[in-house]
Amino acid sequence: MESYLGLFLSTLLAATIIPFSSEVLLGAMEASNTFNTLVLFGVASIGNTLGSVVNWTLGRFCLHWQNRRWFPFKSNNLEHASHWFNRYGKWSLLLAWVPIIGDPLTFVAGVLRVSFPFFLILVAISKASRYLIILGLVNIYWT
Repeated sequence: MESYLGLFLSTLLAATIIPFSSEVLLGAMEASNTFNTLVLFGVASIGNTLGSVVNWTLGRFCLHWQNRRWFPFKSNNLEHASHWFNRYGKWSLLLAWVPIIGDPLTFVAGVLRVSFPFFLILVAISKASRYLIILGLVNIYWT
């Protein structure tokens, strides 16, 4: 149970303020053949999606702190994410899994007040798809 909690926390944090590669932990847990694949998938997907909810909430309510040193997103990341968002609209949230731009995209969605249910659906699809692919690759190459 502690390992699943560790996975949950790493996936949640990986989608927020702490740079971390949750994919490595998920892959290692799957390759060990000691964990239930479906539970790993669910825990990782939910944790990472909830991390994006934190970003949306920060964007929705905390933009006025963006120039503080501790603020999790740099202005160039927000600029890049805003460009994607303006170019592709709400559907760009399907790229929430992409490193570097994904987390700022979810923040920008909060700033732009994207409907939370719509946000949650697109981000959950994005995050779950990434983990499904990772688990599939691990099973093809390491088990």
